[in-house]
Amino acid sequence: MKFGLRYCNIGPYTDPARAVELVQAAEEAGFDSAWTIEHTVVPGGYESVYPYAPGGRMPGRESEFILPDPLIWLAYVASATARIKLGTAILILPQHNPVITAKQVATLDHLSGGRVLLGIGVGWLKEEFDAIGAPFADRGRRADEYVAAMRELWSSDAPTFHGEFVHFDSAHCQPRPVNGFVPIVVGGDTKVAARRAGRLGDGYFPARGAPLDRIDLARRTAEQHGRDPDALEITASLPDDLDEIPRLAAAGVHRLAVPVSAGAGLRAVVRSPGDALAFRETIERYADA
Repeated sequence: MKFGLRYCNIGPYTDPARAVELVQAAEEAGFDSAWTIEHTVVPGGYESVYPYAPGGRMPGRESEFILPDPLIWLAYVASATARIKLGTAILILPQHNPVITAKQVATLDHLSGGRVLLGIGVGWLKEEFDAIGAPFADRGRRADEYVAAMRELWSSDAPTFHGEFVHFDSAHCQPRPVNGFVPIVVGGDTKVAARRAGRLGDGYFPARGAPLDRIDLARRTAEQHGRDPDALEITASLPDDLDEIPRLAAAGVHRLAVPVSAGAGLRAVVRSPGDALAFRETIERYADA
């Protein structure tokens, strides 16, 4: 069992010094990964339903919503660390140009020594798509195609792609990721997200808890598409009852993500770099189990 931290680019860790302290402490403590989240803008008075809290609204007021860009935040802490993996959970992929995103992600992976885990999702906040100028209705199809286009740019000697939304011929894009690819981790609680993870993901990260039915669906979908279901790396949220960890490990969960702050009803386990270090004993005990 591996342990990560979620979600790191919020709260006190929007401060540069605290961000570095947190991730350095996590690396020292044995955490394998640090995960970020994304919203470029949160339009005031939005009507879209936030799916992860009662009432359909994100916690806090839009005007106080401080959330650094996830890739830039990860690049900043990457330069102060050596081993910890750098994850997005998630990047709202259909809001991004896939060619530019492929370049940015490959650059971060190259400079960090192959440490990027690209978690992707399709998003829920229509008003944000409108503000960015990105289409909302076809975001699922776009996400699927963007993944394929980015993988082509990362792996081919003469990247060429012609899809519904993306077109390029012999579009050399350097540097490439260290290992020739960046793991794609599909995030989301829905059946659609689970199936997307099974169809095209290297991993699956449900947004809440450890829904074994969704995890099973992702694995069944992988098998239906001729993929190895056991190769799908499963990341889930740390349970409130730590005695549940061995059961999740037995169910094939590979990584648990520990919250760095209380929010949206989550129990905070790590509130400071000191707490991250103090959590090492628990990590080692359950990792051995």
